[in-house]
Amino acid sequence: MALKKVKGSLERVFDKNLHDLVRGIRNHKDDEAKFIAQCIDEIKQELRQDNIAVKANAVAKLTYLQMLGYDISWAAFNVIEVMSSNKFTFKRIGYLAASQSFHEETEVLMLTTNMIRKDLSSQNQYDAAIALNGLSCFMTPDLARDLANDVMTLMTSTRPYIRKRAVLIMYKIFLKFPEALRPAFPRLKEKLEDPDPGVQSAAVNVICELARKNPKNYLSLAPVFFKLMTSSTNNWVLIKIIKLFGALTPLEPRLGKKLIEPLTNLIHSTSAMSLLYECINTVIAGMPNHNASIQLCVQKLRILIEDSDQNLKYLGLLAMSKILKTHPKSVQAHKDLILQCLDDKDESIRLRALDLLYGMVSKKNLMEIVRKLMIHMDKAEGSMYRDELLSKIVQICSQNNYQYITNFEWYVSVLVELTRVEGTRHGSVIASQMLDVAIRVKAIRAFAVEQMAQLLENSHIVASSAQRNGICEVLYAAAWIAGEFSEHLRDPKGTLEDMLRQKVTSLPGHIQAVFVQNIMKLYAAILVKYEEDEDNDGIREVSDLLVEKLPMFVQSGDLEVQERACCILQLMKYVKKLQDKDVSCADEVSALFAGELNPVAPKAQRKVAVPEGLDLDKWINDPPSESSDEEGPANSLFIPDDSRMMNESLTRQVEELSDDELERRREARRAETQNNPHYLKLGGPAKGSKYQEVVNVEDIPVANIDLSVPLYVPAQENSPESTKRLSDKYLEAERQARKREKKRRHGKKSKRRHKSESEEDMPVVHKVDIMGGEMPEGATESGDEGNQELDDNDPHKLLDIDLDRPLEADEKLPVRTHRIVSPSAEERPVEEKKKHHRKDKEKEKKKKEKEKKKSKKEKKRNKSGDDSAHPSLLIATELMSPGHEAIPSPGEEEEVVPPSAPVKKDSTPKKEEPKDDLDFWLSGQDAPVAVEVTAPEAGAAADVDSDAEDTSRHKKKKEKKAKKEKKEKKDKKEKKKKSKAADEDEEIGRRDGFEELASDAPALPPMSSYRLLAEDSNIKMTYETRVQPQQGQQLIVSVIFTSLAQEHLKSLEFNVMDSLNTKMDRLPGATTHDGVPVPFQLPPNSFNEGQFAFQVQSINVAQKLRGTLTYTIKTEESSTSEKLDFKLYLPCTAFLIATPCSSDAFARLLQGGDLSSKYSIKLPNSGVPFSHILAKVCFYGHFAIVEQIDQSASLYSCSTQGHHICLLVKANGGGDVSIDGKCADGSLLSNVMEEIKVTAS
Repeated sequence: MALKKVKGSLERVFDKNLHDLVRGIRNHKDDEAKFIAQCIDEIKQELRQDNIAVKANAVAKLTYLQMLGYDISWAAFNVIEVMSSNKFTFKRIGYLAASQSFHEETEVLMLTTNMIRKDLSSQNQYDAAIALNGLSCFMTPDLARDLANDVMTLMTSTRPYIRKRAVLIMYKIFLKFPEALRPAFPRLKEKLEDPDPGVQSAAVNVICELARKNPKNYLSLAPVFFKLMTSSTNNWVLIKIIKLFGALTPLEPRLGKKLIEPLTNLIHSTSAMSLLYECINTVIAGMPNHNASIQLCVQKLRILIEDSDQNLKYLGLLAMSKILKTHPKSVQAHKDLILQCLDDKDESIRLRALDLLYGMVSKKNLMEIVRKLMIHMDKAEGSMYRDELLSKIVQICSQNNYQYITNFEWYVSVLVELTRVEGTRHGSVIASQMLDVAIRVKAIRAFAVEQMAQLLENSHIVASSAQRNGICEVLYAAAWIAGEFSEHLRDPKGTLEDMLRQKVTSLPGHIQAVFVQNIMKLYAAILVKYEEDEDNDGIREVSDLLVEKLPMFVQSGDLEVQERACCILQLMKYVKKLQDKDVSCADEVSALFAGELNPVAPKAQRKVAVPEGLDLDKWINDPPSESSDEEGPANSLFIPDDSRMMNESLTRQVEELSDDELERRREARRAETQNNPHYLKLGGPAKGSKYQEVVNVEDIPVANIDLSVPLYVPAQENSPESTKRLSDKYLEAERQARKREKKRRHGKKSKRRHKSESEEDMPVVHKVDIMGGEMPEGATESGDEGNQELDDNDPHKLLDIDLDRPLEADEKLPVRTHRIVSPSAEERPVEEKKKHHRKDKEKEKKKKEKEKKKSKKEKKRNKSGDDSAHPSLLIATELMSPGHEAIPSPGEEEEVVPPSAPVKKDSTPKKEEPKDDLDFWLSGQDAPVAVEVTAPEAGAAADVDSDAEDTSRHKKKKEKKAKKEKKEKKDKKEKKKKSKAADEDEEIGRRDGFEELASDAPALPPMSSYRLLAEDSNIKMTYETRVQPQQGQQLIVSVIFTSLAQEHLKSLEFNVMDSLNTKMDRLPGATTHDGVPVPFQLPPNSFNEGQFAFQVQSINVAQKLRGTLTYTIKTEESSTSEKLDFKLYLPCTAFLIATPCSSDAFARLLQGGDLSSKYSIKLPNSGVPFSHILAKVCFYGHFAIVEQIDQSASLYSCSTQGHHICLLVKANGGGDVSIDGKCADGSLLSNVMEEIKVTAS
């Protein structure tokens, strides 16, 4: 056996580890695949060995190879072997490999269930933690079902390290096994109040993720999350909670009112921008009608947008766009800031600012915003951003059926100006807007036709850039508008000549086709005009022009252009023959284009009724046979497949050409260009090929062209640098009109206040004809169609479960149990029936007895005629009616049922639903109403006479008086029990320890946490100490300054000498000899409180610090300075926090062995009750009661630096009280015990 172990160790020496594998891969870059294949062969040999260490090393190397993209699914069983190792280092390697390579389809996962369950139940917390971590990566429905109960058990583990992971993995279990959500939810809800912040944060994360898709199911948790939000200091937890509230507030409007105060406080106080952003988002989502909060959010967002951090600026703009939907006027006030963002270097911020401007537009500011955007577009760099600007201008103007445009002449001018933008791809967008406006706004057609004629006049400039961009698309709209509405043209013949220029043939085919069609429309209009004027020469001239110019379109490469041009050319030749015979044919030609063309509705095709007998799913021809796919693709109609194959082969050949072949082909191409007469050659030497290779484009000189006649381009009379535009005259006219309106209103001198000019006051020059398009006969417009439903396989849809409904008997997590042999099938039902029968009989007997008692008591009440037996005759008649039970007597322990809710005989009292708790929490009442007396129905009220009504009122008054007397008695008792010192105490933990004793013991003596610091004839100082759990080394000393003088005390300065262990926080730049100014003055016989912070290094020794208070006494005649010395005592108990602790956790602390130091004290018999001594220990020592049994109690406290202190207080037979303590720090424990001895005796 020893030899075998030695042999295995020697073999491991020569095995390659992970470092060797990585080093080898780096050294074999040229043949990496070959080296890795060799390594995989070696790994396979290692996996066959029995040594688990060798297998773990092999799996580690496989994990690295899997990260490089290699498949290691073949080694899944070996990975499970390493996972099952008892050694943690090997187990960790196995779980890492499984988490990376295992997935839901891995077949061997079914073998891991028992192994993972064993690791989860391990005493080693790291084994359980690594199993939880790995399980989260390869969770399957089967594993989730089988291990849900085990993981839920770990949620109650004593170790926060395990609880945190168990809570987090429950989310993965819920996704794979939704049935586990309801049974596990109560325990998950408990973790929201876990003492460990990590576990609490994990629970918040899980519930927030569950509520992200189904928020309505988690509405009942709103009070718990509200408590967390107001008490937690963890920003990430707050962000999650506030996100959840953002999803809940739309479902419950009352929740928004509850959240206003804490959210606004966070917005004011937090310095974390991420938390601020989430608070603003929640305010926007849940409280859109709370104007004050929205204004606050807008102000904070302005700070974000003005920040130099680009991320914050982007988030500010994003949140501002959300506010814009509900409060556009609040955002419009910051229009200048949004326009500044258009000059930002970051393109994403510029685009977000553009989206904001889209929503900020109104009838008043539309022209101004568009003008600034167009100026900005001229300066903008980058074609993409310029295109986005152009499309945004069009969207801004055309939104909601041109809602904000009051003057369409201005808009058409803007569209014409946009045609000069270089390099844009949105020519079709501009063209569609031109067509839409010209068709729908009839009053603008004359102006639009005039502008389109100017565009056609300069079409040669636009057409020259046809190959570079899509701006030539505007000529499509220009030609159509000029042809369709040719009656508005001033010079139709000039426009016709512009459309027949040779340069037009360079336009795309679909634009040429529109030109050809509308040339004929223009010809028809000109023909009608000339025939009316009897201008025969003009008719011949125009006809000859068309016959002469149309052949250039016949030669077009586009089939549509060819067909249209051929048809129109033949038609023109026929018309010309008629004209030569002096036959008038203008009416016949114009009849070809008579009638108005309206747009077709988008849904018109869907509304066309299917003719009878037409089956759209039926094959028109015989369906292809199954073997047709194997025969290969059919021959193409226009491009033969052999050419396509040839192109593919050429592509492959180009990739495989050698350097010699490339050089030979290059020389052949040079020779061809030299001998080709159609190839333009550069001037210079005869051998121009070398010159062509070395010529640099940058060296070509730029020649200035002197044009004697300036080019005329519409909307471009001025230079681009000039800010004056064609559309600016409309903006100036609008400004002048506003000024005149203001003067007119000011001149009226009316006393009544005028409202600000609203959107409705803006005059609309042109009206938009809103038409939805033509539909088939009998069809009507309908809403959106084809809305898609959510995917049924979405795991969050399966988690849409009602969590407020009580658990049923069958809703339990599956638990692994042993097989139990049950009785025969024949015997079992009989026994069960007998059991149920007995139970039913017992229930019926009890119920009958109760009913008899009730009826007897009711008879007694009726006979005695006691008024207090029931509130009123009205209620009595209502309750005694059929379907209602009688009111039980006050002595009976039974649930009071409101009279308005009829109860069935066999019904059981229901548990109050969580929704009622939520309603009560949202209502903000002090206490719930026990019985709600509802008004009777109309029929019942009619049966009761006036005497009954009088008696009912009398009874109600008596009831109110009785309630008031009870309440006053209760308040008096509570006031006696509570002392004045307890009212001043703000720390909840201090009260938790001794409030439990108040009910059973006699009245406690008055206890105050304030001590006397110093006193003289003018001033008195008392102090108490406070600590913050989050800051372990900081102590707050709260000092109450009480004036005993008859004069004013001012210039108070509080100073404490620093020691090596304790230092006082002073103002920046102050020395240790400088005091801290007290920020108030003391009038005669007044008092005020000041707080001073100290930094303490060690808390295991009490501190006595010397200090001085200097102050000035101000009288009418003079001022005198005084000084008061004092000694500040800081006990060790000042650093303790009364923390609640369960008895189980207390027992584990004592048994853990960490609390190694012990100390005991004995309090002599002083005649004070044990409960009073216990209360003093809890109050002054800051301890919480864990458990109390008769005359003994266990107490617990935790220091600000994490020291656990456990005490056992026990009353002995002679009246003495012994206190035994345990702590990890002996010095701290001894000092605390001695301080308790002094304060409790």
